[in-house]
Amino acid sequence: MPKMKTNSGAKKRFVLTGTGKIKRKHAFKSHILTKKSTTRKRNLTYFTTVDHANLKSIKLCLAMK
Repeated sequence: MPKMKTNSGAKKRFVLTGTGKIKRKHAFKSHILTKKSTTRKRNLTYFTTVDHANLKSIKLCLAMK
């Protein structure tokens, strides 16, 4: 059976941590930033972990078991 391909979009968007969690960036930080508060924009800058509900599908996209 052939190897499973990694989803190209997923490999650009997600990073695996040393403990096995998956990091992701926040949405809503790319454009139309004038109406958003400074606090909101600053909080969107940092990485966060992927929610448990989406973990299975993202691991499948990254060709992980």
